Parts: sequence; structure tokens; C-alpha cells
Amino acid sequence: MRRTAEAQRLDGLVAAGAWTDAALALIAIELPRWQLRRLAYDEGEWHCALSNQRDLPDWLDSAVETHHPDMATAILNAFRAVVSRGGTPHLTQAPVRAIQPTDFEPMLCENYC
Repeated sequence: MRRTAEAQRLDGLVAAGAWTDAALALIAIELPRWQLRRLAYDEGEWHCALSNQRDLPDWLDSAVETHHPDMATAILNAFRAVVSRGGTPHLTQAPVRAIQPTDFEPMLCENYC
């Protein structure tokens, strides 16, 4: 139900032509651990930085940075860069290694002294 409400909100933003809000909503839905760190306009281009560790100083953070003359496109380019870099959307689950019976060997460790 919540996923449907988020998708409906995103559809409404796209239908209204609110491209920047739609791009930010897409990041919030698909990459909840990532946040907008910086969005600045300089010399005719928007510079966007997304970070998954926003509380760190700039020099310690490994933010994804993109730029484009259009603000919404700069944000979407950053989203695409995060996904292509391996920042998987929350819908994808990390693979879990199954424990095989051969991975362990039970032992009897009783001491009746």
C-alpha cells in the first residue's frame, strides 16, 4: 500500500511537470540511504552531489557528483550514477549465502570431571 502511494505521488509530480520534485522523490523512493548533499548553480550548470554518508565532512565522503544545465537532469544523472556504481535500490535485496551442512561440524564438548 505504501509503495503504491509513493508511486502515485511520483506519477502526480510527473503529470504536473514538477521534474525536480519528481527526481528528488525518485531518489527518496528508490535510494532511501542516499541524500542530496549539494545542489549548486555555477557558470550555467547545476552541480548535484548525492551522498549516503551525509554527516561526514566533504573530504571524507565519497559522494557522487554530476552536472548539467538543467537542474532535474543533473539530479537524475546523479541517481543514474549511484545505481550504475552499485548503490542498488532498496527493492533489490543483497544476496545471502546459504549455510550448507558441510560448513560446520558438530562436536561433543562435555566435561564430566
